[in-house]
Amino acid sequence: MSFEVKNILIGITSSIASYKAYELIRMFKKNGFSVKVVLTKNALNFVSPLVLETLSENEVYFEQFAPRTNVEHINLVDWADVFVVAPISANTVSKFAQGVADNLLSSIFCAYLGSKKPVLLAPAMNSNMYLNPIIQKNLKTLKDYNCEIIEPEVGFLACGAQNIGRLANIELIYHKTIRCLFQKKENNLKKVLITSGGTKEYIDTVRCITNSSSGKMGLALAYWAFYLGFDVKLISSNEIPQVPFESLKVNSALDTLSALKEQNDFDYLIMAMAVSDFRVREISDKKISKETCGDNLTLELVKNPDVVSEIAKNKKENQKIIGFCLTDENLIERAKNKLKNKHLDFIVANEIKDALNKDENKVTIIEKSGKIIDIGQDSKINIAKKILEVVCD
Repeated sequence: MSFEVKNILIGITSSIASYKAYELIRMFKKNGFSVKVVLTKNALNFVSPLVLETLSENEVYFEQFAPRTNVEHINLVDWADVFVVAPISANTVSKFAQGVADNLLSSIFCAYLGSKKPVLLAPAMNSNMYLNPIIQKNLKTLKDYNCEIIEPEVGFLACGAQNIGRLANIELIYHKTIRCLFQKKENNLKKVLITSGGTKEYIDTVRCITNSSSGKMGLALAYWAFYLGFDVKLISSNEIPQVPFESLKVNSALDTLSALKEQNDFDYLIMAMAVSDFRVREISDKKISKETCGDNLTLELVKNPDVVSEIAKNKKENQKIIGFCLTDENLIERAKNKLKNKHLDFIVANEIKDALNKDENKVTIIEKSGKIIDIGQDSKINIAKKILEVVCD
């Protein structure tokens, strides 16, 4: 991924989970963000300033009264676009909630909260500490101050118990941080439904007819819709990674149609899924053996319903439906025909040679009005943002 440069201030407190901040910093740096790190002194028992400086490519801060001319807690607040504390301990949660400013990290928080810039806090602690009503009250206080709390997970803890208190998945913290940087408040109440991947039409219990769609474009669209603040739901025929939004796994074209009819409460439907045109009339309930079928196997195929057309027929007045056209010839002409015949609001046209199983793509967006918007060669994640900026006005 590639993003415009933003400044991320990461706080680390004393927790056995502190080492996980190494990976979080690496992910931000890999994708072009600028990172600075602030530690509590007790966090030095768990992580190395040298490693943190190497990963962030910046000085690491932990002395409140270091011999500098700058007022560090104010300068860091001014520098940062978002403040993430991961992990945050029970002690620091309580300090933040009560306005205690007795170290550099808590002083930064006191100043940062007044800036009204986004704050994300990811607690990690023993389950008894986390469930302590005082800690829960303090977390609620921080929520009331518009801090986003990334709740801990259930898992194995340092004490050996398996319970709530484990630091949230690092990728979840990463994606929620990006959302804080790019979301638009007006999108929060809008629902985007996205389909992705290549459907599977089963022949028997193990074999299927499918296509080469990787699902990368649909997944990129889902991530960027989430980052921009939309309420996102992804329906995919591919395996779905752990994502920070709701998702649903389907297999066939009929599965997809059924799922879309059930999930019809949306503002935008983006049909990035490559849906099979045909399915096998009769699926064998056993694996077909070459010993039983001889040298030849004949399959009778029947046409699948046109999924996007079926949904478009019954769309509500305020809903918009965006289709995709993938072909290897007469791209614009075919895309315009699909746009009209399927009753779409937009269609995204791309050629097979540019799109399939690649991390980059080149697309043309055609509006119902006939307006054509060319989006040149770029990464799929960047193209996804450009598509959403056009179709989700």
